[in-house]
Amino acid sequence: MADQIGAERGRPPEQWSSSLGFVLAAAGSAVGLGNLWGFAYRASQGGGAAFVLLYVLIVAVVCLPVLVAEMVLGRSTGHAPLVAPITAGGRRWAPLGWLYIAASVGILSYYAVLMGWTGRSLLHALTSPLPADMAAAETFFAGISSGGDAVLGHLLSLALTGLVVAAGIRSGIERLSRWGMPLLFVVLLALLLWAAALPAAQEGYAGFLLRWDASKLTDLTTIRNAFTQAFFSIGAGIGCILAYAAYLDRRSGIPGEAVAVVGMDTAVGLMAGCVTFPIVASFGLADVVSGSTVGTLFIALPTGLGSLGLAGRVVAAAFFALAYVAAITSSVSLLEVPVSSLMDRMGWGRPRAVWLMVAVIAVIGLPSALDVAVLEKMDAVFGGVCLIAGGLLMALLMGWRAPERFSSDLRGSGTSPRLLRLLLWSLRWVSVPVISLGLIVSVVDLAKSWSGGA
Repeated sequence: MADQIGAERGRPPEQWSSSLGFVLAAAGSAVGLGNLWGFAYRASQGGGAAFVLLYVLIVAVVCLPVLVAEMVLGRSTGHAPLVAPITAGGRRWAPLGWLYIAASVGILSYYAVLMGWTGRSLLHALTSPLPADMAAAETFFAGISSGGDAVLGHLLSLALTGLVVAAGIRSGIERLSRWGMPLLFVVLLALLLWAAALPAAQEGYAGFLLRWDASKLTDLTTIRNAFTQAFFSIGAGIGCILAYAAYLDRRSGIPGEAVAVVGMDTAVGLMAGCVTFPIVASFGLADVVSGSTVGTLFIALPTGLGSLGLAGRVVAAAFFALAYVAAITSSVSLLEVPVSSLMDRMGWGRPRAVWLMVAVIAVIGLPSALDVAVLEKMDAVFGGVCLIAGGLLMALLMGWRAPERFSSDLRGSGTSPRLLRLLLWSLRWVSVPVISLGLIVSVVDLAKSWSGGA
């Protein structure tokens, strides 16, 4: 089997310069606006500590084995997300590759819109006073989230993403991750320390992050939010990590690298909550955070910081710069999924594949740029249901259809037999049933919310 797997690596891949380069890029893929924007919103909706507990459990017990499986599939086949499932499982697994393409393109089509809002908010914080009150913040957000401003931000963000991906693995994606991720942690730590000194910081921690309500553990919306946040944040089930792992060295210790990626991503989410909630509590913005998916980042924070004058502008600029770095490290991984698939399947060069996909995604994203309601529906479908479905199919493929590939690859890179057995058991008997339940809950709750809003 090992010889067969080695022979499958027919695509002459670029390679990461080191294991650290891969880990930083994979962590950059995982760390995005979902940590800074989605975590605070979903924690406030889902009962604070109950949501955090569910989120951490899902990440550690369910997502981690799936992330390892995705890395193994990419490295063992050396193929892009469209082709790798067929290589491992046969033609019947082709729909999984197409699901990866659909999910990554669908998410990037509206994610670039969010990036545009973030870039516009950063520019505003650098050049103009922040909103004086909630009404002014809502007026500003209405201006950047619709019409020409939103479309321009969407197109510029996609163009910047395309430039990074077109530069290649080492010169583009890895270089961005090597300076972007350390910078992200430094800025986030500085903001966390600043937020901890706010007058209502303890109230913010207690009221949002640490508030305990056991009934939320069985609440369908809380469970769906925890699954959505875990899968969207980690990026399992979308093909990004699979695409990156195709460029991995045979000697890399995948389980340790997966733990590092998950640990960094979870740390960013918790740290971001520790920045957001003191601001929310200090400036009385709880209703905005819990009532809107975009309210936290683009309305509540600028409104609260606006009362602090120049100091507030500095903090806002730092926060939106942090958010943009997090966004672009994720957007390049989303674009790499269809780009690497075109290169692998069609034999195209990287620039041709990049700019074709940028053009296609730009068109698909126009409805989201022009209507926030469309963006939220795209997020619910592609950033929620499709992601969880992709994770379930990955667990089934590597846990049941191709377990020998999973075991052979990990054994060949030095994974201990005990850890290997634990990972395979978790993939089969924990990830598959739990993700299946999460998918059912997500679909049912989404259907209820949509029918209720109709």
